[in-house]
Amino acid sequence: MQRLTIVRIVLLLPLLIATVVASPIRLAALAQDSHGTQSIRPLPENESFVKDTRENLVRSQRAQFNYAYKERRTEFHANPFGRIGTGGIEGWEVTPIENGTVILRKLIERDGKRVADGEEDRIKVTEERRRKGRRSTMDDVMATLNFKMARRDSVNGRDAIVFTFTPKPDAEPETREGRIAKSFSGSIWVDEVAREVIRIDAKAVDTISFGFGLVARLNEGSTVTLHRQPIENGLWLPTSIRFAGEGRALLLRKLNVDQRIEWSEYKKVLDSDP
Repeated sequence: MQRLTIVRIVLLLPLLIATVVASPIRLAALAQDSHGTQSIRPLPENESFVKDTRENLVRSQRAQFNYAYKERRTEFHANPFGRIGTGGIEGWEVTPIENGTVILRKLIERDGKRVADGEEDRIKVTEERRRKGRRSTMDDVMATLNFKMARRDSVNGRDAIVFTFTPKPDAEPETREGRIAKSFSGSIWVDEVAREVIRIDAKAVDTISFGFGLVARLNEGSTVTLHRQPIENGLWLPTSIRFAGEGRALLLRKLNVDQRIEWSEYKKVLDSDP
């Protein structure tokens, strides 16, 4: 449950960059690329760029509830010689049902073998509810982080604009998600032409506590990496996320987490309006 909470935060980060409006700081006429050298191409105009990115992300997020897909979860571990190997591998079939209000997850594979009559989970998709006068989850995380259009880069042959994000030192988050977000800094790569988020790298710059530290604590240095790709008809969806970290569970037990989740074989099964 705690790991899923962090995954939820990282999946929220693409929407945060889209919420940023034009920065009051003027951009330099010449931008630095990933090697620190000057490029003759200026960074794009900030306001229109993030506006388009926001619209694409909102559309993709809504459209995702129309798609069934396969989910593959892989646990990693290090042997005594420091080599990384795979632990348990699970394959799930994920399908939206009841007009997208419920997500059905069924276990279909474990460690490379098909599972007959695998367990099923039904997850109800609910709209966010909050007390009057309190910020929404997105607004709260947005108020917790600083974003900056930093440089140009290239990802898989695509021209990308890199944004960096850091926690605001004086931020006072009101939600659980905001409090977790305050522990992260990182970078977001946005496809310059498609104006879609390609990748997010986030790293914990502080200890992350769950249940006031009684349930679990994850150490500074925990990392998360998210990737997105075009699926069909200009629609971009997440294809993988990896989370790795160490800490303590129930105060005493050592906690080691290193998991990759991959999403594939997207298939449109509903036609609700995105």
